[in-house]
Amino acid sequence: MEGIPVPGVVRTGEDWSAEAKLATVIETANLSEIELSEYCRRKGLYVEQVKEWYQAALDGQERALVSRKAELSRTRSDNKQIKSLERELARKEKALAETAALLVLSKKVGAIWGSNEDD
Repeated sequence: MEGIPVPGVVRTGEDWSAEAKLATVIETANLSEIELSEYCRRKGLYVEQVKEWYQAALDGQERALVSRKAELSRTRSDNKQIKSLERELARKEKALAETAALLVLSKKVGAIWGSNEDD
């Protein structure tokens, strides 16, 4: 992978950045066991380290996928709740408007015919 520096023998694999570890995993993905061993020897690594980094990359992708699915599920649930609350709000606004209209009408009727409280 060009552009991402893969540390050489100067630093141990434990000191490498996550970016360098990922670059190593990508670089070694198609190597045979023998080629991987030679690569590791040149870089001052152990084959087990590269395999651990590979597994960590897979695990990270799996966690990211699970996280995205959970977020999508929460979003869907939130959207359902929002729609339900919007319907309830619209129903209550309609009922309030109806009540306000009835109150206005009853006052007009009272003003025209007089109120029944005097009876």
